[in-house]
Amino acid sequence: MTAIYLIGLREGLEITLVVSILVAFLVKSDRKHLLKFVWAGVAAAVLLSVGFAALLEAGAATLSFEHQELFEACASFAAVIFVTWMIFWMRRMARRMGAELRGRLEEAIQVGAWAIAGMAFLAVIREGLETSILFYAAAQGTKDSAEPLIGISLGLLTSVVLGWLLYASAVRINLTRFFTWTGALLVLVAAGIFKYGVHDLQESGVLPGINTHAYDVTGALPPDTWYAELLRGMFNITPQPTVLETVAWLGYGIPVLVLFLLPLLKKTPTPASQPVSTSA
Repeated sequence: MTAIYLIGLREGLEITLVVSILVAFLVKSDRKHLLKFVWAGVAAAVLLSVGFAALLEAGAATLSFEHQELFEACASFAAVIFVTWMIFWMRRMARRMGAELRGRLEEAIQVGAWAIAGMAFLAVIREGLETSILFYAAAQGTKDSAEPLIGISLGLLTSVVLGWLLYASAVRINLTRFFTWTGALLVLVAAGIFKYGVHDLQESGVLPGINTHAYDVTGALPPDTWYAELLRGMFNITPQPTVLETVAWLGYGIPVLVLFLLPLLKKTPTPASQPVSTSA
């Protein structure tokens, strides 16, 4: 549930930031009468995203075991692609997202009212569909069917509260730093989703080695303990993974995390390069 909460928080905050930027622009430019078109576009995007998530779940339920495992593997790999693209995109766009959205909205206003609704719809639907795929992929293998729904709901609710507080200027957070560290956590979550996709391929018989384990630490990490469940639910770290699962987790997680944090590491000054204070 923690991993799904993080997905809901991260994706939800992106959506609420987009909406708050659009709303603030219209309010400050004395165009409040156009807000209804923004909300119409947002509502349509939310409904389509929820329907897409329900379609994923319903479609998978009609498949045989082997085909269901293949379907879940494809969903896992698609989620990994989406989350990888999203975290690198947000790292690059966090500082100039507001100016870009305001420019697009100004162009939409010149076209017409429904262009505003379409612009709001397109701005939100990408995040909404990403959230649906990530939610479906991350929810696979959970023992309690209610936990994923609770996690995504709490994450989205938290993001709405944070978005409203930011809009009202009640709080100010460093969004670049926020998206950097949540992005790093999501890299590890995505590594777990990628590992789960490989496991599904092994379960379906596409890949071999379902009984070839890389290691067994069930004695030190009993599966029924709360911390083992937390590691499994958050990053899909299990006490008895297969060799291919381990290769998948490490092969994705380590290089992607290094590439994601590399700009941050380059900006961190070394002790020798830090300026010396001359103040008394």
